[in-house]
Amino acid sequence: MLVIALRRAGQAAMSALGGGVIVFVLLIAAPGDPARRILNIRGIEEPDPSEIAAVRAELGLDLPIPVRFLDWFLGLFRGDLGLSWRTGKPVASEFASRLPATVTLTVAALLIAVGLALLLGVLAGWRPRGPADHLSRALSTVALAFPAYLIGVLLLDLVAVRLGWGRVIADGTWGTVFLPAFTLALASAAVWSRVLRSALLDLDAAGFLRVSTARGASAARNMFVHRLPNALPPFLTVVGLGAATLLGGAPIAETVFSWPGVGRHTIEAITARDMPVVTAFTMIAVLAYVGVSLVVDLLIMVIDPRQRQSRVREAARP
Repeated sequence: MLVIALRRAGQAAMSALGGGVIVFVLLIAAPGDPARRILNIRGIEEPDPSEIAAVRAELGLDLPIPVRFLDWFLGLFRGDLGLSWRTGKPVASEFASRLPATVTLTVAALLIAVGLALLLGVLAGWRPRGPADHLSRALSTVALAFPAYLIGVLLLDLVAVRLGWGRVIADGTWGTVFLPAFTLALASAAVWSRVLRSALLDLDAAGFLRVSTARGASAARNMFVHRLPNALPPFLTVVGLGAATLLGGAPIAETVFSWPGVGRHTIEAITARDMPVVTAFTMIAVLAYVGVSLVVDLLIMVIDPRQRQSRVREAARP
């Protein structure tokens, strides 16, 4: 197990490095001169070459690309995300003041998504092709068919404006988190519920279920004692991977509901072409995805003996 954990940690580190390379390449490939863009933001519409050269030297843009990449990538591990082109302040400090609101939103969305997925998945897997299954599939289809921003606007208009439940402008606290979290959670809940349903149906022909039924076990006992625990590994896998993607989807919900988080700040940075903020958010999302994937992979090996034995055999191969 230790060898497997170390190997997975090494793979995660390589994935993070690969993600860093891609993000940095995209930063370099972005159209326009960053120095000229910064001067435009500072109010200098037609900068002369000496001003552009001074800003390029200030940002280190005149250094060789490998040196710039190494300095940028090592800065990530020091917590140095660079300076915002718009404000001139450290990106890390701007993110730190907004991160609690984003964490609150992401955690609430994760709890709602897991709860909805378990409810819809169990209802659908209990009696396949029954009324509950059709209802679950219809709700999942609707959640996937409509984009998150449209669902957010509809909820904002119907619930907050017409019914007066909640606030139009959220304040980043738990008291106003439900509507944006629900908007962020819907698509993930739809996907996760379909995965859980499939995992439950795959167990219908399992021998242990026939034995349990022959011994007089009720349908509820078979579901919650035998079927659901054995269907959890694939469900937990998609939940773990999807939990990291919730962070990437946060900007949409935060913008619709004026949530004062990192995502909304990043959308504003995209509008202003503030690349250090955009790339910092992208890299944080990449690291979150890689880290959560590693934790979920190790957790699955702990709770599922089949996965553990398979990985042990794989690690034992020369």
